[in-house]
Amino acid sequence: MTSNLTLVGRAGHRIAADAEGPATGMPVILAHGGGQTRRAWKKISTLLAGHGFRAIAIDLRGHGDSDWASDGAYDVADFASDLVAIAGKLDRKPALIGASLGGLAGLVAEGQLSPGSFASLTLVDITPQMEATGVARVVGFMAAHAREGFASPDEAARIISEYLPHRPSRKASAGLAHYLRQKPDGRYYWHWDPAFIDGVMRRHAQNGDLGDHGRSELNTAAMNLSLPVHLVRGGSSDLVSPEAVAHFRNLVPHAAYSDIADATHMVVGDQNDVFGAAIAGFLMQTHAMSDAK
Repeated sequence: MTSNLTLVGRAGHRIAADAEGPATGMPVILAHGGGQTRRAWKKISTLLAGHGFRAIAIDLRGHGDSDWASDGAYDVADFASDLVAIAGKLDRKPALIGASLGGLAGLVAEGQLSPGSFASLTLVDITPQMEATGVARVVGFMAAHAREGFASPDEAARIISEYLPHRPSRKASAGLAHYLRQKPDGRYYWHWDPAFIDGVMRRHAQNGDLGDHGRSELNTAAMNLSLPVHLVRGGSSDLVSPEAVAHFRNLVPHAAYSDIADATHMVVGDQNDVFGAAIAGFLMQTHAMSDAK
C-alpha cells in the first residue's frame, strides 16, 4: 500500500513523497529527472516494495506537489542539499536512486556536500561527462512550452510523442494529468516551476551541461565516492556515451554497471521491467538481506 508523506528539504521546503513497502524495510530514496514527478517511479516503487525495501519516491523542489523555491534556488547543489536533509531524518541511512537531474543531485550530495549520507548510489543515465547534443535536446524539450503551455492534454501528449519517437504514439492518458496543471486561463502547463527551466537554460548557455557544476567539479565528486555505486545507462542514450561510461568507471573503479538495451535517456520509461530487475539485483546484492525482508 502506498502512503503519502511530507518531507522537509534543507531550506524548509515541503517535499511531497510517496512511500511503499514495509516500514521496517531499508529506505530507498527515488529522485526523478528534471521536469518529471515522483509518479515516474510508480512501478519501480512497487517492485522494490515487493523485495522488502521501503521505496520513497519524492517530488524534487519546484516539481509536482513539492514547494516552489521563492528565491529561484534550483541549482544542482540546492536539490542535493534537499536529498541530504531528507536522508538525515530517516531512521537509517538510505540507498539513493537518481535519474538524470536526480542523479546529478545525488552525485553532488554524496561526493561533495555530505559524504556518508547514503548507503549506496545508483545513477540512471547520468555521468560527469555528458554529450552536448543530448543535453541540448533535453533542455530544448523542457523549455519549448514552459511558458505558453498547451491547449489540451492531447496537445501535450503529441509533443511528448515527437520527443520520444521510438515509443508508440498515444493520446493523453490519466497518468499524464499528474504532469500537467490547468490554470485559470484554461491552458495546461507542466507541473513544475517555470523558474526551474529558466535556471537550466541559463546554466546550459554558460557551460553546456545540465547543472551549475562544471565537469571538473563533478569529476572530483565522482572520485570522492566510496560507497557502493551502480551506473545504469540507456543503451541508445544520446546523453551518456560509451566513452562517458568508460570515463566514469575510471573515476569510480568499484562501480557496478548495467547497460539497458533499447532504452534512451528515459531509461525508466523505456524499459521499466529490465531496469527494475537491474536495480533490484544491485540493491539486494549490496545490502544485507536481513534489512530487505
